[in-house]
This record gives sequence, C-alpha cells and structure tokens, in this order.
Amino acid sequence: MNHEIVLPSQPKVIREDSLSGVYEIDGLYPGYGHTLGNSLRRIILSSLPGAAVTHVKIAGVDHEFSAINGIKEDVITILLNLKKLRIRLNTDEPQTLSLKIKGVRQVSAKDIDAPGQAEVLNPELHIASLTDKNAEINLEMTVEKGLGFVQKEASPKDRVEIGAIALDAAFTPIRRANYEVENMRVGDRTDFNRLRIMVETDGTLSPREAIEKSITLMIEQLKAIVGFKEISEENIIKKEDEEVGDTDKSKKAELDAELMKTRIDTFGLSSRTTKALANANIRTLGGLARKKEADLMDVDGLGAKGMQEIKKLLAQYGISLRQ
Repeated sequence: MNHEIVLPSQPKVIREDSLSGVYEIDGLYPGYGHTLGNSLRRIILSSLPGAAVTHVKIAGVDHEFSAINGIKEDVITILLNLKKLRIRLNTDEPQTLSLKIKGVRQVSAKDIDAPGQAEVLNPELHIASLTDKNAEINLEMTVEKGLGFVQKEASPKDRVEIGAIALDAAFTPIRRANYEVENMRVGDRTDFNRLRIMVETDGTLSPREAIEKSITLMIEQLKAIVGFKEISEENIIKKEDEEVGDTDKSKKAELDAELMKTRIDTFGLSSRTTKALANANIRTLGGLARKKEADLMDVDGLGAKGMQEIKKLLAQYGISLRQ
C-alpha cells in the first residue's frame, strides 16, 4: 500500500484578463485544498509590494481641513482622489510627482507630471474641478513602495517635509482575493481537493504574477525553516553575553527609567492602598522604591495588608524598598 501523499497539478488558467483571473489546482490530497488556499490568500493580500501616495504638499495649504479659492473640491476630497491613484514604480526609491494647473478646467491624473521611474495607470481619475480663471492647483506628491496598509501615524516624522500632509497608504496591489475548494476523483477516491483561486489586482501587476509571486514567497518561507539548528546551552549563554553591549545596556537603562516614572495607580493595587499612597504624595513606582519600610508603615490607611501588596508589586520588577 502506498502511503505517500500525491502531488497536485500545476495551476491552470480558467479565466484571465489584465485585472482579474481564476486559476485551479487539481489533485490536492484531502484537506490540502483549505491548507494551501488559505495560506496563499493571506500571502496574496498581505505580502505583495505596491506603490501609493504617502505625502502631499499643496502650495498655500497648511492642513487637510483647508479650502482652495476657485476649486470646487476641498483639500480632503482632493487627497481622497489622490489616494485612488494607481502607480507602477520601477524603482525602490521614493519618487516625487507634481501637478500644476491654472484656469477653468477639469483636472485628472493625466495632468500629473511623473518622472521616468513612475507610471500612472489610471490617467482618467478625476482629481479636482477649477471653476475660476484665476484658480490654480500646485502640488507635489511623494510615491513610495511598501506592503499592506500603513496608517499615516506610522510614517517616520523625520521623513515628512514641513507643510506636507501625510496620508494613509494602501500599498497592496490586490483589490480582491478568494478561494473555493471542491471534491474531485483521483483513482478510486472521491475526496481529493480541487482548489480554485480568484484574484483581482489594481493593474500594477497581473493576476498571474500575483499568484506566482505568492507561491514563491510561501516556498521561500518554508525553505527557511527546514531543519533544526542545534545550539548547546553553553553557546546560548555565551551568545547572549556577546550580544549585550553598550547599546543594549543603554536601552535597558532607558526602559528602567521609564518604568520608575510609571504612575502607581496603573499597577492594579487595591483602591485603599492606592489612595493611601496618593495622600502621602507617593505617585510613581520610583517614588515608592525610594521609601523605607518604616516610612511606609507611618502612612495613614496603609496597614500590613497594604505593605504586602507593595512588596509583591516591587518584587515583580526586581525592586526592593530602601534599607
């Protein structure tokens, strides 16, 4: 009797165009349809790089809640339109795109001046309506590569120019990804799986490329964890000692300092103990650690039970009262 797991077929195209595709993998061992389908779907949605507008600088505008004279849309609407830009970057370096239009007209993505490494794929996208002959829109936008969805709060502050408005960035080039599993016959068995994967992209890469890149990513991840690395306990201790340098010690000191600044009322002590310490003007962990046990015993309303709470709390962080 053969106990080896039969290998599936290579993906075949069921339907495909520039933005969407449906692909099937036949002959998957029972249960492997969901195992493979769910893993591929998660990789497709989260791990394929794409490009998005991350910052916008508009002449004469300090923040997104402004309005521009002679332009129908307010700044928020213009920014929302710019977030819909589909851009293919042929470099890993951020690129600056500009838009400068004056006079009565409809402004669309085809009016954007892009460098050679950037290509706007939806030139028909509406951006703004200029309604006055003296109206002018003059802006620069930064386009970067990235993964997944990144909120503007996570953008490094040192990379934001003065006057620039940070945007939430949806880097993923995938608009939709899903899968279905159905049973099929292989030999005498009827419980083998057929996996059907549906993918829709924004046009910056083809659906077939999305599938192929996701499969490659999965294989690379699995290859990286094949086998076990044998490390003796002695080597682990030695390695840890080698890795603890001045930088690590400095980081630890910073963490300890922050811990000492933490307010007492955040540690879950009883309300009676917290109130007694507050009345004695002891409000942080550092202030508590500087006290002697005799000092705390004189605090009104604390008592023996409160002392036990305090000692237990300090012991959790390797701290003891002054002697």
